Amino acid sequence: MKAPAAGSNPKPTPDSESAGNIAGASPALWPALIVLAGFIARIVPASRLFLNPDEALHNLLASQSSFAQAWAAALTNAHPPLLIVFLYYWRSLGTSEVWLRLPSVIAGTAACWFFYEWLRLVTDRSTAFLGLLLFSFSPSLILLSAEVRQYALLLCFEAGCLYLSERALQKNSPALMAAFSFSLYGALLTHYSALMFAFAVGIYVLIRQYPFKWRSGLFWTWVAGQTGGAAIAAYFLVTHVPRLRETGMVRADLESYLRKSIYHAGERNPAAFVAAQTLRVFTYLFSHGLIGGLLLLAFLGGIFWLLRTNAAGSQGQSRPGPSSRAVALLLALPFIVNWAVSLGGLYPLGATRHSAFLAPFAIAGACLGIASFPARTSVKTVVLVLALGVCNLFPAPPPPIRARDQSSARMKSAVIYLRSSVPAGSVFLTDYESGLLLGYYLCGHGVVQIFPPQQSLASAPCGEYTVLATSFRDWKFTADNFPAQLAGASGALPSGKEVWLFYAGWINDSAPALKRELARFGCPAPQAFGEDILVCRLATPAGEATPAQTTQ
Repeated sequence: MKAPAAGSNPKPTPDSESAGNIAGASPALWPALIVLAGFIARIVPASRLFLNPDEALHNLLASQSSFAQAWAAALTNAHPPLLIVFLYYWRSLGTSEVWLRLPSVIAGTAACWFFYEWLRLVTDRSTAFLGLLLFSFSPSLILLSAEVRQYALLLCFEAGCLYLSERALQKNSPALMAAFSFSLYGALLTHYSALMFAFAVGIYVLIRQYPFKWRSGLFWTWVAGQTGGAAIAAYFLVTHVPRLRETGMVRADLESYLRKSIYHAGERNPAAFVAAQTLRVFTYLFSHGLIGGLLLLAFLGGIFWLLRTNAAGSQGQSRPGPSSRAVALLLALPFIVNWAVSLGGLYPLGATRHSAFLAPFAIAGACLGIASFPARTSVKTVVLVLALGVCNLFPAPPPPIRARDQSSARMKSAVIYLRSSVPAGSVFLTDYESGLLLGYYLCGHGVVQIFPPQQSLASAPCGEYTVLATSFRDWKFTADNFPAQLAGASGALPSGKEVWLFYAGWINDSAPALKRELARFGCPAPQAFGEDILVCRLATPAGEATPAQTTQ
């Protein structure tokens, strides 16, 4: 959607202000500064927060003694293996929190730049600048880029695909198209949501190349790349996904914390489900219901503007851009595919990190809608900065673990307390998510089970202690399941050993009820380190707690 050359069909742009009005005398300086600020926004939480349970799990999967074992461990997870395999080698240089997160920080920052460069190719510099602001300071994208997860890497590969494919199409370059294919392979090897991304971008690039005989070299390079991508997808869909279904991991997730994001026939109207869950996608991306809703309206306005423009592309230019309708298709198609698979019960749609793959399209459409609004770019920039400030400082709803409760200082204090207060030879009883954290922070190695079949409760050494941890099916203790777990543990405990509960991770919703239940087992006042770390000694047949030992 570049401005047309003289004599070509006129093609309106959503914002006619020059980039100079945004960036003064140095149009390239402000985008670079925004990307730098985005990097800082990501590295700060990466260096200040303790690992959440999923991050600790990814580290554990990668902490194997050989590549073959790391690959096998990666296949027990619900994602393709690229991140775990990469971490297997990355860990040889360090295992601190910030070091483990640094690849995500770099990938998330690179995604911002690729996204900006792609958007500048298909719109204009001013619109791309607005998109860069939204992408760099989306609270959820910042958090995902500060965690040991697949999503920052996925977004980097996605943004790279968009940029490289557009450059390949505009320059008629088979080499750039091959680079696009390799970036696509990276996305497919990182996360299964990339299948929907690959389908949508594949349709778009195919349409952009028509008629194919004009660019046969580019077309056949693209076909070869798509064939390779299809082979990668088929391999994991045939070998990995059935194994995950056998373990029950996927179904357990879809029926628990992801249940609202999957359509259940008879419970809701399909159209109402799609509308509500799409709104929740924008709420998730910007961590604010009102601002997310306004940006959804901007997204719809951007799609409407593209369809109304009805321009055929800037024919005759040295670097022809896409038509408005082609861009509208590209932005809408990933949502349409996600709607279909979610209605089919195959993949979530809503306020979940699993929808992060939609971010480039959601943000591109929103900034097009904002750019089409009749106001100066400088005014829009100020409004966006203020809105992003609200999203980051006053999230609504708040994140599962508040930053103050996920402070590394909290975990450090908890570990110091354990080492100074828990006698040698004692036993720690943990659920799966707590065991992941206990293994990383206290034991220095994994203490939970990885490979199936998993026992309901398994013992592992932890220096001078022993850890009893549940299987992944009992991810978190609750007031309902804890008594049964403690009773099961009692039979496996050596006589005379003290038993201590270590309870950490995403526990703020279940902690109040469990605290009341703990009073029945000799722990009326557990030691708390923020809202998401609890420690206490338990009364069991193996050892009786006293008030002095349980009241901290």
